[in-house]
Amino acid sequence: MLRKLLTDGSVRQPLWWMMSNRRSTTNISAAVDSMLLRSLKEHYHEVSRMNPPPKVSPPSAFTVLKGALDGNGPVLTRTFGNENINISVMRLANIIPGSGGEDDDDDINPVVLHVDVSKPGQEKSLQFLCGLYPDALGIHSVSLRQKADDPEFPSAYNGPLFEELDEKMRDALHSYIEERGVNESLFNFLQAWLYVKDHRNLMRWFKSVGMFINENKSTKSG
Repeated sequence: MLRKLLTDGSVRQPLWWMMSNRRSTTNISAAVDSMLLRSLKEHYHEVSRMNPPPKVSPPSAFTVLKGALDGNGPVLTRTFGNENINISVMRLANIIPGSGGEDDDDDINPVVLHVDVSKPGQEKSLQFLCGLYPDALGIHSVSLRQKADDPEFPSAYNGPLFEELDEKMRDALHSYIEERGVNESLFNFLQAWLYVKDHRNLMRWFKSVGMFINENKSTKSG
């Protein structure tokens, strides 16, 4: 009989062995979950104790948009004559990975601005992509695009490359945007604002991952 079982490949592991192995796997999984949850909790509390930067207000002409910290839209807005100006901001490292290395001084890392200048009744808005430093503003591109609520076809022509424009026109575009208050005076506020947003996002991430792992543990135990 034993020879037949071996020949047929019908020998199965004893029930007690399978149950023991299953318990061992479950215990290892639970231990990994617990270790991860403990690490997430420790990091959450560590980040929560970090001191925020000194509170900085934007230049008086600008208003912080409500809910900007929890969204990905514009941060600042203002009117200039009959124009509405909205400014969005992000870190350069979010666009070009590795651009903000550990050895860099955060105080001199530029931030990237997207400036949208629109007028009532106009289907398009003038949009600037800029690099902002503590003491300077650099324009990377200027385009005329359909407003956000009326997207254009990707093939539409948006204008020449900024570096291809002659110096006189580049200088005039710099004067145009700086006249509307988009200059280095925004740097300190936007750096502080990004710090608060990054801090909030990091705490939210630790909490969300912890909730996911906890739910995973409940499913397993059930």
